[in-house]
Amino acid sequence: MATGTTKPPGPEGPRPSGGVRQAPGRASIAAAHLRTDRWWLSPGATALGLLIFVVYSSWRAFSGADYYASPYVSPFYSPCLAENCEAMKAGPNWALFGDWWPLSPALIILVFPLGFRLTCYYYRKAYYRGFWASPPACAVAEPHSSYSGERRFPLILQNLHRYFFYAALLVALVLSYDTLLGFRNEDYEWGHMGLGTLVLLVNVALIWLYTLSCHSCRHIMGGRLRHFSKHPVRYRLWGWIGKLNGRHMELAWASLISVGLADLYVYLLAIGAFSDPQFF
Repeated sequence: MATGTTKPPGPEGPRPSGGVRQAPGRASIAAAHLRTDRWWLSPGATALGLLIFVVYSSWRAFSGADYYASPYVSPFYSPCLAENCEAMKAGPNWALFGDWWPLSPALIILVFPLGFRLTCYYYRKAYYRGFWASPPACAVAEPHSSYSGERRFPLILQNLHRYFFYAALLVALVLSYDTLLGFRNEDYEWGHMGLGTLVLLVNVALIWLYTLSCHSCRHIMGGRLRHFSKHPVRYRLWGWIGKLNGRHMELAWASLISVGLADLYVYLLAIGAFSDPQFF
């Protein structure tokens, strides 16, 4: 044959110089791949974007300070479940952990939205390719010698995605409440709107769109229905969520950027970098 196929000596076939295992019966091509485009650009940009967010969010989460500038609270610290939280008038101060928690209060609540994003189907693809090269791109074989799927620790924890989805819904409700409280001025008087209100409003809208576009949400709405005609309401919701699901990647990045910018805005107000511009 023109391709020069050879019978593999074992179940995994010969191992080319590029370090990639070939499947039985495949052509004997020594190159790891034949792509000539800049295939590494997409996973590289993904890894860089996620790395920037991880570094920034880690710094803000562990700082435990400058997360409240009346009437705005950072989405990283809401709801505040420790007793060492700053006093937020009518805000989500629920000291369920009492005074024994010595660390930043953000570390209590961030486990839920973080767990939701880490187990998200899109983010799995993003960091599998960007950080683990599993695989790094389409038609580019991964360098790993074996793959066990998501059946072993720690990847088996990806199956918790649906449960993190329920927790993410509760967090989104709290952030919606925070946005409502943003229609006050710094003296807690209602009927006012500042630039911070708009920042929180855009952020919570993107958070809701990202959360509702989740694959688990789509499956909950209609994934197990056998007769759509008997469930017209759920079918309609399933269709709407399906359209959002088609934009899940864009919504994942938009909401990730917006939550970081919302925290940054509150941080700058809290350290006195500038005053919140008021619209009315």
